[in-house]
Amino acid sequence: MKKNQTLYSILDLALVSQGQTTQQTYHNALKIAQAAEDNGYERYWLAEHHNAPNIGSSATSILIGYLAENTNTLRIGSGGIMLPNHSPLIIAEQFGTLASLYPNRIDLGLGRAPGTDRETAQAIRSDFMQAAHSFPAELEKLETYFKKENARSKVRATVAEGVDVPLYILGSSTDSAHLAAAKGLPYAFASHFATTHLFDALKIYREEFKPSEVLDKPYVMAGVNVIIADTDEEAQALSTSLIKMILGIFTGKRDFVQPPVEMDDDLQQVMQHPQIHQMLKYSFIGSKETVKEQVKDFLKQTNADELIAVCNIYDINDKIKSYTSFANIMKELAAEKEAVAA
Repeated sequence: MKKNQTLYSILDLALVSQGQTTQQTYHNALKIAQAAEDNGYERYWLAEHHNAPNIGSSATSILIGYLAENTNTLRIGSGGIMLPNHSPLIIAEQFGTLASLYPNRIDLGLGRAPGTDRETAQAIRSDFMQAAHSFPAELEKLETYFKKENARSKVRATVAEGVDVPLYILGSSTDSAHLAAAKGLPYAFASHFATTHLFDALKIYREEFKPSEVLDKPYVMAGVNVIIADTDEEAQALSTSLIKMILGIFTGKRDFVQPPVEMDDDLQQVMQHPQIHQMLKYSFIGSKETVKEQVKDFLKQTNADELIAVCNIYDINDKIKSYTSFANIMKELAAEKEAVAA
């Protein structure tokens, strides 16, 4: 982790845009990852979700392998693997294998939510609720499989033993903040959609943090929505795809990412709906100059060590342009901070 610099990364769901195939979506994810590598991003994470036609990252570990194979230095990982969906043994084997193939580049972010609806969660794992309540114990099992000492155990993930796979705890409420602090692990908060408990969770994590073998002090990562274009008006138009996607979540009518349209009064009203307005509270939309001020203010409020950008835009070229602009903002802020320190 670079000293005195706020790192910047990407969280992706491999969203499928209207008119595109899943294969095209995966190829576009690779284009984003390669552009991220060129622009100094620290990591590119994929989120596990299921039973959603507009999300392509359900087989998360396989997609991680595809991106890692076709990039060189960018860290690739999960943001996250929903551990209650899986046997810890299988996850250890998958990520131990990935980390052996791509050393010092694989991250394992872990969450306890199902990443889907109740019926699908039951189809994935019939004892999901029990596993979710046992998340700390399941995490302990996973950690054990990565230890060299587990070679003496009857149950082993042999391909994971002694392999370096950093673990991260994900959260969207205060529950996982306690766990991340107790374990002395990095903590990534999903403030790109779960905004209500952000500051309470960060306070808990920082106050309760116990140093560990991997961290001597708290490490906070925070998610933000980012849509950057040449002008504020153009960025607002691009954001209409995100607004329609969020509206689909609330109405139960999930669909492929829709092409952008002009921002009109109806969409403005949707944005002002209390639930949607709260959900998109940390959405930075506008020109580079506009977004830079928003990011600067967010960093001042949170003192985050790393920002994870989520960019839900219909067109791949607009998306890469937005991510490139965000990287430039983070570089400029780092340079300004360094100049003040000097």
